[in-house]
Amino acid sequence: MTLSVFDIFKIGIGPSSSHTMGPMWAGQRFVNELKQKGVFESTASIRVGLYGSLAHTGVGHATDKATLLGLAGFRPDTVDPDEADKAYDYIRNSSSMKLGGTHSIPFDYESQMIFHFGEELPEHPNGMRIFASDANGIVIYYKSYLSIGGGFIVCADEFNATKDGLQPADSGQPELPYPFKSGADLLEMCERDGITIAELMMANEKVRTNGDEEAVNQGIDQIWDVMRNCIDRGLKMQGTLPVSGMKRRASDMHRTLMANPESMLTDHFAIMDWVTLFAMAVNEENACGGRVVTAPTNGAAGVIPAVLAYYTRFIKGSDQQGIRNFLLTAAAIGALYKMNASISGAEAGCQAEVGSACSMASGALAAVMGGNVHQVENAAEIGMEHNLGMTCDPIAGLVQVPCIERNGMAAIKAITACRLAMRGDGNHEVSLDSVIETMYQTGLDLQSKYRETSRGGLAVFAKKQSVA
Repeated sequence: MTLSVFDIFKIGIGPSSSHTMGPMWAGQRFVNELKQKGVFESTASIRVGLYGSLAHTGVGHATDKATLLGLAGFRPDTVDPDEADKAYDYIRNSSSMKLGGTHSIPFDYESQMIFHFGEELPEHPNGMRIFASDANGIVIYYKSYLSIGGGFIVCADEFNATKDGLQPADSGQPELPYPFKSGADLLEMCERDGITIAELMMANEKVRTNGDEEAVNQGIDQIWDVMRNCIDRGLKMQGTLPVSGMKRRASDMHRTLMANPESMLTDHFAIMDWVTLFAMAVNEENACGGRVVTAPTNGAAGVIPAVLAYYTRFIKGSDQQGIRNFLLTAAAIGALYKMNASISGAEAGCQAEVGSACSMASGALAAVMGGNVHQVENAAEIGMEHNLGMTCDPIAGLVQVPCIERNGMAAIKAITACRLAMRGDGNHEVSLDSVIETMYQTGLDLQSKYRETSRGGLAVFAKKQSVA
């Protein structure tokens, strides 16, 4: 299946696309399936089981909260974060929920939200099962769901049928003018028809909207609006991050930079401080459960907004069409990672999240800086090549350390990768397709403790230090 820009960039809430947004969609979907099966009204109780990474880091990622909110009728793309907190508190304090927002049933968190530590579902490390029972305690419906990264949620049967959980190209999707599966496909079609990657993506999107290019542009503009608003909010907010109590840093950094504007004239690296700040502002908002865009995940949500803010604020001649071209190009590159590898930290480590985001931002920036398709592909390859092997080891299971700073570092690396590719002619030794395959195989080789379980790496070392 050739993915859409709106498959890659989804509006939702933090702190995690696979651990928060995905489970909320799973809860939503389960309620819809109860209605389709005709057993919604006879459901008297719900039980949720979390497995693998969803169990190990579920509380830190608000997986339990998100699942219950989904069951209570909330959607990640429309839920107000403040209302989400109130609804979750109601469920915990009242020991009841309104299933689907209308059907009141009892719910005891301690006995009906079960964390299966040390146990994984066979299909994927991000697994969950939801059971519905009637008044006699008899299970009348249950389903296993997999959160496969970037907010994508599939049931186990769908995953087994297609191996990657993505629907085949003939599953009701309109015939696209440019179906692609690989970077080589993109290069071949762009060269053949004399178009850019952004133009190729737009041609596909127009088919999905019956030729309504304005609707596509409005959707892309909304994505950038949410990203930009997330940066702006992150620059203003003070206080501490949830659970850890760590101090938010973006507002202080912003105040310091604004107090010394002349540094831009004397410090050749001052722009780097701004780019890092933009990324950290987004990821602090994400850590606090704010409204963000998967890019391609929540854990990596700051990289692309930071590089796009760099383009809009520091590159002469930037404009609205450039922003659209940036996001269309980034989405094409992100689709390659999703279709051919993984964007899930629980499956392939942080290289699959922040590494993919860096690659997407690198190629997209090269595109709007005037690079040809070969330079764009080269920039995307460089962006991933130098993130290979990066582990996902969040301290205390929170999307805070090392995640927030890591987004800032990746944004800087993306700009460097773009500049390096633009200095060349597009010819290079390692293809984007090769580095994507390498990333995936490297991810599979990583021990599970380095794949979003908080059982290895920094998560363990920091815990030992705090105990000492």
